[in-house]
Amino acid sequence: MTTTTLAVLVPLLPFLGAVAGLLLGRVAPGFVRPLAILPTLAAAAFAIAVAVRQGGDGTAPLEASTQLTPTGSIPIDLALYIDGFAALVAVLVGVVASCVQIYSTGYLRGDARYPSYAALVSLFTSAMLLVVYSGDLMVLLVGWEIMGICSYFLVGHYWETPEARAASLKAFLVTKLGDVPFLIGLFALASDAGTFRITGVLKTVADGGLHHPTLIALLLLAGVAGKSAQFPLHTWLPDAMAGPTPVSALIHAATMVAAGIYFVARLLPVFAASAAALVVLAAMAAITMVGSALAALAQDDIKRVLAYSTIGQLGYMSGALAVGDRGAAVFHLIAHGAFKALLFLGAGVIIHAAGTNSLAAMSRMRGLSRRIPDAYWTVTVALLALAAIPPFAGFFSKESVLVAAEHTALGESGGAAPGAAGWTVLIAGLLTALLTAAYAARLWLLTFRGQGAEVPDYGKQPLSMNAVLWVLAIPSIGLGLAIGYLPGWFDGHSLAPNLTTSVLGTGVALVGGLITYGCWRHTSALAARNPIGAVVPHPDTEPALAEREAIEIHTQVYGSIAGAPDPADPARLLLGPLHRHAAAGFHLDAVYHQLFVRPVLAAAQLVRFLDREVVDTYVRGAGTGTGWLGAAVRRAQTGNVQTYLSALLAGSVVLAIAAVLVAAGA
Repeated sequence: MTTTTLAVLVPLLPFLGAVAGLLLGRVAPGFVRPLAILPTLAAAAFAIAVAVRQGGDGTAPLEASTQLTPTGSIPIDLALYIDGFAALVAVLVGVVASCVQIYSTGYLRGDARYPSYAALVSLFTSAMLLVVYSGDLMVLLVGWEIMGICSYFLVGHYWETPEARAASLKAFLVTKLGDVPFLIGLFALASDAGTFRITGVLKTVADGGLHHPTLIALLLLAGVAGKSAQFPLHTWLPDAMAGPTPVSALIHAATMVAAGIYFVARLLPVFAASAAALVVLAAMAAITMVGSALAALAQDDIKRVLAYSTIGQLGYMSGALAVGDRGAAVFHLIAHGAFKALLFLGAGVIIHAAGTNSLAAMSRMRGLSRRIPDAYWTVTVALLALAAIPPFAGFFSKESVLVAAEHTALGESGGAAPGAAGWTVLIAGLLTALLTAAYAARLWLLTFRGQGAEVPDYGKQPLSMNAVLWVLAIPSIGLGLAIGYLPGWFDGHSLAPNLTTSVLGTGVALVGGLITYGCWRHTSALAARNPIGAVVPHPDTEPALAEREAIEIHTQVYGSIAGAPDPADPARLLLGPLHRHAAAGFHLDAVYHQLFVRPVLAAAQLVRFLDREVVDTYVRGAGTGTGWLGAAVRRAQTGNVQTYLSALLAGSVVLAIAAVLVAAGA
């Protein structure tokens, strides 16, 4: 089988699985799980085969295209463009999606809406693979928008809960807010380049034919900020935790948020053509990194901690792109995809075992690590990778970003990125490394080192849930060993860490972890004196139902979906008066409510008033006037023939007299 055929099958198989799953979900429910898992597994296997064939130095990118129908002056082609970046990202998407589908068979067992859920996950996977392999920007846009629709339905899977309904709508609207300038930017880019083909666009940039590089780059960055949850359009991602945990894993690790980073990496020369755009990207990355890490440190919902963590790690990737190193960005994208999928799927096991998503409640439960040993060990590995502790994968990928930033800051990169972008990313990256280790240590201590009553026994998790944790633990541990081979798939630049950034990065991470541990030792004694009650589901509750109930209960018990009034939380000691603001995401939602939501609602009220009181008044007036005229005319319709003849005669006399008078006057 040719490489082109394999590449076509990679996005096609999950799509066919989604269609078949939707058609057979009700009439043949026994086929739903095989149709969800087997096409996705086959796509992952084919993606690995494509990556093997496309890897190594000197391998030319795979290009293939066909024009389905004429579309005017700028043609749209159904095109493939697969280089080393695309090949490896597709492997990540396929592997994570397969793990999510397998995990979901246990997590959502007994869920009446599982057939539609599984089909949407397959469609989501297919759309991301289309984005990864596409060689035409308009075809890429199709996958880009399909992911937005899928996220709306999947985040709102628990649509009975107000949190899920609000989160799905918010995710859709915020990402669409970025997609509008993104679409304009794509049209402007194609207008300058004369083509939607990625190869044609890159050739135009190389020849200096891009006439409006800064404008185009900034328009495209707006869409990237929305899709990849970067400041200031990141607020939808923490709220999206109201969806099922496997969906969170898929969105955070391999689809949706990864799409924006991958898009910039694929078209990096377009952004590098404008130094101003790179500085904006660096500033956006720095604010995103530091702000999200502070917010993660103050969250009580375990999934919201991981959500803000994702935003911060995406900030690292944006920072690597801002300094012109897409190899480091994609390396961190792949490593992060492995350990973040593991963290979310592990969080699903933890929520089921503890009966709550609240870290404050877990900190008052003893023995959780013994109840779920698989999740305990694998989540510990993933948190060490997240905190960039050597020799785990996160250390090597994060160091590649810091090394790239250091080279740019010192003027050693030889690229177009200004030194200011390098210093911005480097300083923010080191500060974020300290905060990341702090919130990773806090999550681990509150979850697995709780003190209090023995955690209730909610039964053993299904094998399908535990097995995938160990599958994802393998790259979380060993992916760093591939740094000697990955440059062959990337641009050939070394991804190895250097001494300076390794010492600084690991040093600040250890400091952050140790300070958090000290604060936890100081505050943990308060937990026994300040009990916090969390209503937990029944022992026989299924994992998905346990999560749904935990989401509903959190706000009722603690008064907030994000925080908890827990004096024993070490984050309160670490952040001091900043804790309240960080828990609320620095009130950006409130700011947006005042700046955008209230004016829109006021405008809607004005339009409603004008429609009902002005427009409807004219409409009703026209109807009323016609009714009055009809009533007046109706009085003359008596049905008496003599009356009609008398009126006719009188009218004739009047007309005759008028004619005589006119004639006499003439």
